[in-house]
Amino acid sequence: MENEEKEVFTVDVRCYGAEEVKGVTGEACMIFFDGSVSGPYFEGTVLQSAVDTQKQKYGQERFLSARYIIKGKDFKGNDVKVFVENNGSFCPDGSIITHPMVLTDSKDLAFLETTPLYGTIEGQEGGVIIHVFAKSTL
Repeated sequence: MENEEKEVFTVDVRCYGAEEVKGVTGEACMIFFDGSVSGPYFEGTVLQSAVDTQKQKYGQERFLSARYIIKGKDFKGNDVKVFVENNGSFCPDGSIITHPMVLTDSKDLAFLETTPLYGTIEGQEGGVIIHVFAKSTL
């Protein structure tokens, strides 16, 4: 079977605060968020301890690293938690490509820990929508 892209999950992010530091050589911003998650393998809620840390040395590329835990149900109806670390950078055209890493307590979702994933981000009022894809035969 030929490899194809498949959306694994979508995160509807709602931002509710931020803290920022502007230094002499760069700046950093921590954006606090929660949200909801949907997809074919699990659905749930992003716990309110989620944070997206963005940092940039002046004159260089801006990087982001979001970390969050999703609490919900897997496709078999079992209670699950999924940890996501989503690292990315801003492209010259303004788009963002991310490289999520997943850990989970679900044996039925364990394949996500070893599946190569990538994400895209689109803006929306009050937050963003994160689309996470796998390029595989899932």
